[in-house]
Amino acid sequence: MMQTPLYIIGAGGIGCAVGYALATARPIFVDANLDKVRWGNQHGLMVDRRPPVPAEFLHFDDWRPEPGCTVILCTKCYDNATVLARLPDGIILVPIQNGFDRALHPTADDIEGIASFVSECRPQRTCTRITRRGALHLGCRDGGGSPIARERLQTLAGLLRGAPFKVRLVEDILPYKYAKLMYNAAISPLAAAAGLDNGQLLSVPLARRLFFALLRENYEILTAAGIRLARIGPLHPRHVHRILSHPSVAKVLAIFFYPTLRGSYCSMSGDLPRGRTEIEFYNRHLIDLAKNRPCPLNRGVYELVKRLERERLQPDLAWLQQIARGEGESAATVATG
Repeated sequence: MMQTPLYIIGAGGIGCAVGYALATARPIFVDANLDKVRWGNQHGLMVDRRPPVPAEFLHFDDWRPEPGCTVILCTKCYDNATVLARLPDGIILVPIQNGFDRALHPTADDIEGIASFVSECRPQRTCTRITRRGALHLGCRDGGGSPIARERLQTLAGLLRGAPFKVRLVEDILPYKYAKLMYNAAISPLAAAAGLDNGQLLSVPLARRLFFALLRENYEILTAAGIRLARIGPLHPRHVHRILSHPSVAKVLAIFFYPTLRGSYCSMSGDLPRGRTEIEFYNRHLIDLAKNRPCPLNRGVYELVKRLERERLQPDLAWLQQIARGEGESAATVATG
């Protein structure tokens, strides 16, 4: 798979972390930020306190991918259409993204990844730090994968040996992607709208109450849709859901997990001031999965974030009051307070 050029699209936190681990394969990084491209070509790639490694960076406008190349897609989902329009036939596309974008049209033979670790890149730099430990899960969809796809997975995993994160090959990538969506679609809109770091979702009472309720609603949407979920953190989603039905236990665990999230930020927090987020690929996807099933909190955060995008309004804790006052606030919200 790596005998042809290997491109990593998006030199953000995940792209830089994965690219650093793939340094021996000499990936070429492609990014639309010219300052980041210049800095990367001059200083190389850095992860945490590890020694920098040299790397080649291209501006997106100068990128001309060849047929047969491998493209690891680490962009935000809202940039996918621009990337896909540039791709020739016959490329190997490996998305490592949090959201669900129907424009990708993945098949059972396609390789995908989902990261349970958090990597935050410095602005205008190709230097990142891993702020939450975890793994990169790699697999095909629905337990599929031809012998060729399986061989590609093994090759990619082999190149990732020595990565600053764990690498796990999984039989079916979708349960891991949907488990990550359950968390991201609760963390991102609330933290971004309120201007909080991820840890404050557990320490600020109103934020915690809405966060727990949104997690429960997300779980219920996914399970009602018949979607299988996998463990992508310390606890399986079904155990999280059970814990959240016992408010006193949930509050104790919130105190325990707070230090692991303090000082880290969701990517939507940086996107919201620019008027474009991945809300369509997070909460809109859940709303569509819910169909006629009530999902008041997802609808509330979706409508709020779309308004903040549209009117370029500033994040504020008061926006969470608006969600809490929403006429569709579920009984679960009150129960988990």
